[in-house]
Amino acid sequence: MTSGSTTATSPWFVRPPSTDHPARLFCFPFSGGGASAFSAWPAVIGDAEVCPVQFPGRENRLADPHYGTYENLAADLVAPLAPLLDRPFAFFGHCAGVLPAFETAVRLAELGLPGPQCLFVSGQPAPHDAARDRMLGMTEPELRAELQTFLRGRGIEPRPDMIDLGMTVLLRDHSAARAYRRTEPVALRCPVVVLHWKDDPDVSLDGLAGWRRYADAVDIQVIDGGHYDFMNAPDELLKRLARWR
Repeated sequence: MTSGSTTATSPWFVRPPSTDHPARLFCFPFSGGGASAFSAWPAVIGDAEVCPVQFPGRENRLADPHYGTYENLAADLVAPLAPLLDRPFAFFGHCAGVLPAFETAVRLAELGLPGPQCLFVSGQPAPHDAARDRMLGMTEPELRAELQTFLRGRGIEPRPDMIDLGMTVLLRDHSAARAYRRTEPVALRCPVVVLHWKDDPDVSLDGLAGWRRYADAVDIQVIDGGHYDFMNAPDELLKRLARWR
């Protein structure tokens, strides 16, 4: 197989997806985050190329207008995604990033385009339960403190300008999360693998059971670690992500 990229560089992907691998894993980041959430991940898991999705309004797309709603985000993603659906693919989303991943899968089905062969759900209740996220009820000072704690947990001493920028992204993303209303389940054509992080204080195992209404095959698995440990690409996670092929 000849090495190379399938399309011109798109702002939706931090690197042009290549033609060197028989499958792709598209990765959706959490609220307030960007594609850098997957910077510690390997470039390939199993035989699937890791393709982090970069939402507008953050990191290298900070100047781009915010997507507004998850439905808008899914609709806007279809065109840059379509040329890359020429081989088997899966979606991975963490926390609120699961919701645009789910909406994108729904949108692809509505348009008659190829859909994911698996949806990996990491630390996120089902769409009809999404409004329960405790962070959506936080005040701005509480969110600022949460952001500082997160950065320190990643070994970064937060500067005021860094926090201000992070808050701008986070508040816009939370606005989209609050606007999201999927009250009735929509069945996906693919299996759903739900990953519960054992040390996650905010998402309980019982709180993930709602996903059983979204596909014929739903597998809820417990994995060691806390809510943001997916960023470290632990071996246990990588092994599970390699099994959809």
